Amino acid sequence: MQIHGDSVRVGVHSGQQYTTFAEALDLWQRAEELGYDWVSLFDHFRPPLGGPAGPCFEGMSLLSALAARTSRIRCAVLVSAVTWRHPALAAAIAATIDHVSDGRLEFGMGAAGADLAYGQYGIPFPGAGTRLDMLDEACRVVRGLWTGGAVTFDGKHFQLRDAHLEPRPLQPRLPMVIGGEGERRMLRIVAEHADIWNTLAGTPDGYRRKLTKLAEHAAAVGRAPGTIRRSVTFRAVLAETEREALERKEQLLRRLGADSPVWPEYLVFGTPEQCVERLRPYLDLGVRDFLLGARPPVDEQTLDLFARQVAPVLRAHPAG
Repeated sequence: MQIHGDSVRVGVHSGQQYTTFAEALDLWQRAEELGYDWVSLFDHFRPPLGGPAGPCFEGMSLLSALAARTSRIRCAVLVSAVTWRHPALAAAIAATIDHVSDGRLEFGMGAAGADLAYGQYGIPFPGAGTRLDMLDEACRVVRGLWTGGAVTFDGKHFQLRDAHLEPRPLQPRLPMVIGGEGERRMLRIVAEHADIWNTLAGTPDGYRRKLTKLAEHAAAVGRAPGTIRRSVTFRAVLAETEREALERKEQLLRRLGADSPVWPEYLVFGTPEQCVERLRPYLDLGVRDFLLGARPPVDEQTLDLFARQVAPVLRAHPAG
């Protein structure tokens, strides 16, 4: 059985590219007021979007502060980069934030991607194969420490000797989210370790192909693919009319430029009804977490329309 059952959840992936704490807090509290189920940060130090001097708060300390100032919404990180911290440290941070949030944390892990901090701060950035090996080991270390008892682990990249983590997370099973979509290695790691699998929505056909690969990996490790909750992240510009949405797309084009790397993340420029129709194929493919990306300046209209007119339709979708 998958974690959180078969219920549909909607969330906001907020990131942390703000210039003040008040901006981030306002978005998180607004998401909670609007009835969203989930809100998350990412784990970049110097994200490429925004240029080499763009603002970006440190993710884990900000996550703890925001968790302390909300009361209901699930608090998450998408995703903790395996290159930043030893997994024992990541496990301890997660356990602490789970206590701060009174058991509302969902902890994402990933193999790390492009970040200007590697060059600016001199942090090593191993090749993709090495980072995937590190992620596999890190998942084992983190889950072992969360489960409790003395943990000894002798990996190629990480070693523990009779290691303890106290206090452990409040949740009996703190949800581990793994983000990524590489069909050969990443989805194998998802099949072995993830409670929740997150990826960009892409296209329904592309997503269906990845589900087939995930099912093959799950069978190889003796796991039912239905026990892995499916989560997609996407962006949207919503308005009461399609014409208004397209006008706002033009404004966005002037601000971001046609070559911005974020354009593939946009699933729809249109009305709430059109957004539902674009998301419906993913519902039919078993997706149960829909996470709306929201970069500053926050699109308040889209945030509101999605919560009030799209989310109720998604939540009413029949199970199975």
